Amino acid sequence: MIQSRMVGEVRVTRLLEYAAPTHDPAFLFPDMAPGLLADNAGWLAPHHYVPHMNRLIVTIQLWIVHAGGNVIVIDTGVGNRKPRAAARMNQLNSLVLPWLEAAGAAPDTVTHVVHTHLHSDHVGWNTVLSADGRWTPTFPNARYLLPKLEYDHYIEALAKASDPIIDAAFDDSVRPVVEAGLADFIPDRGEIADVLSIEAAPGHSVGHQTYRIRSRGEEGLFSGDVMHSPAQIVDPKLNTTYCALPEAARRTRAALLAREAERGTLVMPMHFGAPHCGYIRRQGEGYTFEPATW
Repeated sequence: MIQSRMVGEVRVTRLLEYAAPTHDPAFLFPDMAPGLLADNAGWLAPHHYVPHMNRLIVTIQLWIVHAGGNVIVIDTGVGNRKPRAAARMNQLNSLVLPWLEAAGAAPDTVTHVVHTHLHSDHVGWNTVLSADGRWTPTFPNARYLLPKLEYDHYIEALAKASDPIIDAAFDDSVRPVVEAGLADFIPDRGEIADVLSIEAAPGHSVGHQTYRIRSRGEEGLFSGDVMHSPAQIVDPKLNTTYCALPEAARRTRAALLAREAERGTLVMPMHFGAPHCGYIRRQGEGYTFEPATW
């Protein structure tokens, strides 16, 4: 459930909320070319794709960064007791809180909570349900860093209509931390806690951002949902059904793959199956995925 490694002098830990063969490929990737999964099943299975079920494995996880005196959580998963339309996310009852403590990130020690974007599977542990039935901040001593463009977009959009990809999450997992005075709205460039560089990565959502570590000649990139599956490394044009800005998503993905292959970056997405992170390598005119070791 918990694995750690070093990027230079920075300790990075991944904490699993859940992983399962949940998604029909035709739903998640409506434009996927026939045969792509079959042609790549030899390496996508069993960690990213289950051929006999024809289901993609999607992981929900939290990333934790220990750097200096800072304890930073990057994206916060689905959360417990959250009412969600998707059955796989509805009313979870997991052990994320004790796992956070085991990982050295007990809620009262966390200094920053950073978001790549504000979809419901990335904000859920922002809050917990109190004894009196209110959603209260999970990390009382942290600053919750929300991409400003993303937040402003949903404030405006949700005033006009509901959004199934946000579900009830804005009200139960975003508004409470803003109302508690714990939120800061961050631009699409700059630094966080002298350890994370903010980089704009629009497409999957309007204000999607990624976060880069540089330490002692090594680099790591928390890439959020620029990619949901390593299948998108084989076919960078492949968008999910959830991508809000399809052409921007393709441009962002193409740029990420080219850049990180050149730099040898450890890429840490939110939804990849085991081992959940790895390296982009050039292969002919395209790319391949090299899983990392823990």
